[in-house]
Amino acid sequence: MHNIFFSYEKDKIMVLDDKILDEILEYLDKSISNLAKEAIESMELEGGFQVVKDFLQSQYDIRLENLLSAKKSSIHHLESSMKNKVIQRKQLVLENIANQYQN
Repeated sequence: MHNIFFSYEKDKIMVLDDKILDEILEYLDKSISNLAKEAIESMELEGGFQVVKDFLQSQYDIRLENLLSAKKSSIHHLESSMKNKVIQRKQLVLENIANQYQN
């Protein structure tokens, strides 16, 4: 099954399938996990882990949009099932990071 949407370029159709989205999310998982490790090791921010968590959530969104943009896509162009997949994956990654560093 392919999800089809219009890209930023006029009249060009871009196909983003589940395999490509999974590759993007896998890369993003690793990127955010590495960022979390660095942020927690140098946690000098007031507010403790909650500030780091907010920062990671923001970075997840920014990096996801950048990765999708490189594929001539956007979170707004994804089908709802793919958006749900992204939301669930983001929650899982952030929960795993929280569990790892709050224990």
